[in-house]
Amino acid sequence: MFSRTKTACEVQLTLKDGRKQKQCLSGRELWALRNLDKAGAVGCTPLHNPAPRWAAYVHDLRGRGFHIDTITEPHGGLYAGTHARYVLRSRVRFIEEGGAS
Repeated sequence: MFSRTKTACEVQLTLKDGRKQKQCLSGRELWALRNLDKAGAVGCTPLHNPAPRWAAYVHDLRGRGFHIDTITEPHGGLYAGTHARYVLRSRVRFIEEGGAS
């Protein structure tokens, strides 16, 4: 039998009014926030940072108070259309990591 361990991380979020708030994130929310933070002002797209449910991760992070912009961009090719680019506008600091079951 195999056991899966999730990594949890405490994150400090600076709100728009300057207050600081600590949150514990894990799983895909943590993965998405790390990618958004690393991308900076360039942001992330599902085309360049593949994941099954980017919109859901962003929705959940917004619900926790993170300010994330969605920029709609056109793309060409056989299946031309638009895609989203997500840009983290909140200031975050990753505080500590640990295992959680």
